Amino acid sequence: MNSLPPNISGKIFRDPLNGGAAGFSIAVNSSEVWVRQRFTIAHEIGHFILHRHLLDAKGALADDTMYRSGLSTTEEAAANRLAADILMPFPLIQSVIASGINDVSILANKFQVSQIAMKIRLGIPT
Repeated sequence: MNSLPPNISGKIFRDPLNGGAAGFSIAVNSSEVWVRQRFTIAHEIGHFILHRHLLDAKGALADDTMYRSGLSTTEEAAANRLAADILMPFPLIQSVIASGINDVSILANKFQVSQIAMKIRLGIPT
């Protein structure tokens, strides 16, 4: 069952039941494609690592399908960059490209991300 509205990709929230007294949980929209869910999880982990102080103040951040949680675009961009670092580390991408694989669709499949995410990571206009 999908507990998130269609326009919400994911959220991170204080969850004393499942995350302990000081813990958090991440919810992901199950109706979105798997690679989007993976990026959403990495994005929310980015918020936890980079913006935990804001989470402590607000208790939760919900990211709509355009990754706008009510934080500044700078904070959202930082969470997206960390998500990309987690899922598509540059040294690993460079290693795969050096092995002769440079097709975006193959790279995206290999890293289990969307082609758009891979293009953005490689600096290719989308």
